[in-house]
Amino acid sequence: MKFEGLLWWILLLPLAAAVGITLRTLKDPRRSATLSIGAALASFALTLLFWMANGWTTGQVSVTWWKIGTWTATFDLRVDPLSLLMLLVVTGVGSAIHVYSVGYMRGDPGYSRYFACLSLFMFSMLGIVLAGNFLQMFVFWELVGVSSYLLIGHWFERPAAADAAQKAFLTNRLGDLGFLAGILLLHGLTGTLQFDRLEETWPGMIPALGPVATVAGLLVFCGVVGKSAQFPLHVWLPDAMEGPTPVSALIHAATMVAAGVYLLCRVFFLFTPDALMVVAWTGGLTALLAAAIATQQNDIKRILAYSTLSQLGYMVMGVGLGAPAAGMFHLVTHAFFKALLFLGAGSVICALHHEQNIWRMGGLARRMPVTFWTFLVGTLALAGAWPLSGFFSKDALLAAAWERNLPLFALGLGVAGLTSFYMFRLVWVAFGGTGRSESAAHAEESPQGMLWPLRVLAALSVVAGVLGIQPVLQGILPGLEGTHGAGWWARLREPFHHAPLPAAGGLVAMGLGLALAWKCYAGVAEDPWVERWPALSRWLRNRLYFDELYAQTVIWFHEAWASFAAGVERWVLNGLCLGLIRGGTDLLGQSLRLLQSGNLQTYALVFGAGVALLLWWVLGG
Repeated sequence: MKFEGLLWWILLLPLAAAVGITLRTLKDPRRSATLSIGAALASFALTLLFWMANGWTTGQVSVTWWKIGTWTATFDLRVDPLSLLMLLVVTGVGSAIHVYSVGYMRGDPGYSRYFACLSLFMFSMLGIVLAGNFLQMFVFWELVGVSSYLLIGHWFERPAAADAAQKAFLTNRLGDLGFLAGILLLHGLTGTLQFDRLEETWPGMIPALGPVATVAGLLVFCGVVGKSAQFPLHVWLPDAMEGPTPVSALIHAATMVAAGVYLLCRVFFLFTPDALMVVAWTGGLTALLAAAIATQQNDIKRILAYSTLSQLGYMVMGVGLGAPAAGMFHLVTHAFFKALLFLGAGSVICALHHEQNIWRMGGLARRMPVTFWTFLVGTLALAGAWPLSGFFSKDALLAAAWERNLPLFALGLGVAGLTSFYMFRLVWVAFGGTGRSESAAHAEESPQGMLWPLRVLAALSVVAGVLGIQPVLQGILPGLEGTHGAGWWARLREPFHHAPLPAAGGLVAMGLGLALAWKCYAGVAEDPWVERWPALSRWLRNRLYFDELYAQTVIWFHEAWASFAAGVERWVLNGLCLGLIRGGTDLLGQSLRLLQSGNLQTYALVFGAGVALLLWWVLGG
C-alpha cells in the first residue's frame, strides 16, 4: 500500500481547518471559508491520489492510542474498497457543498462559525469511514452527533432551530445507548473490538451463541436506527431541516444519515438471519411510512427530508435482505442526486428570500432555468428513470427483494410509485404554472458559485449508475449479481437482462406516479387533496401525529418519572433521611452541651461518678 501517510492527511486536514478557524480567523469570514474549502478539496484530491496509486486496495495503519494494564486500544485507519468508495463520496460531495456554501451563507453573522463546524463534521465523518474498530467508530459516531447538533442549531436564536438541534441530539442518544450496549456485549463475548478479528471469529461463534448473537446484532442496529433515522426514531430528521440548506445536503442527505447504512455494510458479518429479517422490515416500513407522509408536505425541504427517510429505508431493507452491495450502491448514487436536490432547493429558497412553501412558488422553470433543469435531473434520478443513476441502484434493491422476499418487493414497488408522485408534485407546483407570490414572480437565477455545484452533481446523477461502481461492490459484498459488461451499452441494458421484471416494474411504478402527479397538480392553485380527502390529507400533513403520540407517551412518562424522582429526592432523601441525620446530630450536640456548663462542682460530681462506675465495673468483674 503506497502513500499510507496520505490517510492521516485526509483525516486530519478538516480538523486542522476547524481548529484554525476557531482559534485564528473567526473574525475573518473570507479566510475562514478559504481554510474550510481548502481542507475539503485537499482531502478529496489526496483521496483521488491514494486511489490512483493503490486502486481498490486493502490495508490498515495502526498506532497505539492508550493502554490500561494488558489491554491496549489502537487507533486504526482501515482502507479497503468499501471505505475508499465512501471516502470518495464524502470528500467529493462534501467539497461541492463547501463551495456552494460560500454563496448561500454570504452575509450570515455566523459565517466563520458555520465553516468551522462544517470542517469538524467532515473530520468526524471521515473518522467513521476509516475506523478499524468499534471503539474508534463509536468515538467518531458521537463526534458526528455533536457536529450535527451544532450545524442544525446554527441559527440558535430561532427557537425552532434550537429545539430541532436538541431533538436530533437526544433522539440519536437513544439509538446510541443500544449501540454502546451492543459494543460492550461483543467485547464481552469475543474479547476484541477490531473489525478484522471479529470478521474472522464471529461467524464461527454464532451457532454456539444462538439468540445472544441475534441480540448483539440488533443492539448494534440500534445505532443505525438513530443515525439513519429509521422507525421509530425517524422523527428527528424532518425537524433538522431548520438548519442551513447546505447542512441538509451534506449531513442529512449524503453523509451523516448514510453512516448507519455504511456501518451495516461494514459489519454485515455480525447479523444472523433473524436479525437481518428485523433489519429488512424496519427499513421497508420506514420507506413506506416516509414516502406516504411526503405526499402531503408543503415545505420544499421537508418533502426532501421525508424522501431521504424513505430512501434510507430502501437501503436498510436491501442490507436486511442479504444484499449489502445493493444497499451501498444506492447509498452512493443517492448521495449525488439527493445532494443535488437539496442544493437546488437552496437555490430556490435564496431566490425567494427564504420562502419554503411550494404553494408560494410557481413559474420558476422560466425564471431559474439552470436550477430547474438540474433539479429535474435529480428528480428523475430519484424517481428511478432509465438511464439515470437512481434507476440502476433502485433496480438492484428491487431485484434482491424479488428473489428473497415478495412482500417486501411489493412494498418496494409501492414506494417507487409514491416517490415519483411526491417528487413530480413538487416539480409541477414549484416550477410550473405562474408565480403565486411576489417573490416568485420576480425571482432571479442564483449566482454561478451556487450553480456550478448543481451542474457537477447533475452530471454525476446521470452517469453514476454505469461508472463501474457495481463490480467494485460485487467483489467485496454479497447481493449485487449481474454480468456488469465492459461496454456502456451493455451496462445500460443489463438490468433488463438480469432481472427484467423488477426493472420493468420499477419503471411502471415511476410512470404511474408521474401520471397521477400530473393529473392532480399540473396547473392547480391549491392542493386538491385537502378537499377530496380532508382526513387523510390532515393526517399526512401532521406526519401521522407521531410527535404528538410521543409527547403523550414517552415524553409524558419521562416527565412523570422525573417528577417522581424529584419528589423522592426532596421528601425522602432531603426531608426524611437528611432530616433525621441533621436532627439527630443536633440533638446529640445539644445533649453534649449540658456537660459543658463551666461549673467546677458539676465537673467534680461527674468525675467522681465516673470513677465510682469504673471501680464497680472492674471490681465487680
